Amino acid sequence: MSKELIRLSDCFMKFDDDVILDHINLYINDKEFLTLLGPSGCGKTTTLRIIGGFQKPTSGDVFFDGVRINDVPPHKRKVNTVFQKYALFSHMNIFENVAFGLRINKVPVPDPSDPKRTRYVKVPEEEIKRRVDEALALVNLSGYGRRSVNSLSGGQQQRVAIARAIVNRPQVLLLDEPLGALDLKLRKDMQIELKRIQQQVGITFIYVTHDQEEALTMSDTVVVMNEGKIQQIGTPEDIYNEPKNAFVADFIGESNIIDGVMHEDRVVGMYGKKFPCLDGGFAPNEPVDVVIRPEDIDIVPEEQGQLTGTVTEVTFKGMHYDIIVDFRGFKWLIQTTDFSPVGARIGVKIDPDGFHIMKKSAYSGMFGDYSSYSSEYDELNEDRLEAEDGDEE
Repeated sequence: MSKELIRLSDCFMKFDDDVILDHINLYINDKEFLTLLGPSGCGKTTTLRIIGGFQKPTSGDVFFDGVRINDVPPHKRKVNTVFQKYALFSHMNIFENVAFGLRINKVPVPDPSDPKRTRYVKVPEEEIKRRVDEALALVNLSGYGRRSVNSLSGGQQQRVAIARAIVNRPQVLLLDEPLGALDLKLRKDMQIELKRIQQQVGITFIYVTHDQEEALTMSDTVVVMNEGKIQQIGTPEDIYNEPKNAFVADFIGESNIIDGVMHEDRVVGMYGKKFPCLDGGFAPNEPVDVVIRPEDIDIVPEEQGQLTGTVTEVTFKGMHYDIIVDFRGFKWLIQTTDFSPVGARIGVKIDPDGFHIMKKSAYSGMFGDYSSYSSEYDELNEDRLEAEDGDEE
């Protein structure tokens, strides 16, 4: 069973009249890779800075291994930070950049004259060399120690920054959008490398990003935030497959979010029709949000479809097509390997496990319509709506 390492208890943060964190509660386990995920301004970086000691919450408490640390300064916390801007020292070579923290820190040793007392001494040079070499090997930069940091690529500089952070053997590593400056291929490579490093060193990683793919790729636990509040906490699979509200469903991957009615357990209604699903526990005829992922929709001949619509836009994505389909004025996104031309009338089928039913929330009605994808779409007239209603019935 995992051991709790960090806890934020009822943390509230306010700058002037702006609420940045709205009474959040969160615990982080030892050796966990946890990602704070959300759009700009959601409070994720502020949460990270509170854990690191760079900011104090307006109210609430921060605990580390059961001890309250609100007033403990950053340099006395068992935490190191890797920022998006690596802040490497250009006048030092790679070895000295990584060794910097070891050279300025002192380690406790027993006082020979009085074993009950402790004195602090510099880290011996042979230990510095051994630990720096180990850190560079961990980030696949063995033999790079004498090189200038200015000779490195962006990905290599990121590795140096990580080596410098872990060489001090922190119990927690905070990473604030560390891959934001890298190109797409390097980002994907570094996602895999970061997860490997975290598993190899066995320390807690707390990672901040607005990139959903990064969060799903690397994390043990994802914390989705918006407007200073935690919207959902769970594994990547839980967050993707079982979103708690329309914001999470829309922010984590692509989603079609439709107004529906839960007639009874495992039966949901939308567009005047009933569909079998796997969800239950709702009140009879309770209004709900219905989430259908684009990859869970099958295109079939019009006469075989549970619903029928018109293709309004097609985009080739390499391994699949993004197809926008108009269902009575509401645009759905379908991801499929089957090509359907613009203007085609198609049918769609969704298996029961392709529906995810959510309770209504403050975010209901804000997401899900892909009408912005279609350059031809303005407004459908009432006659066309009535005609299609008649066809469906």
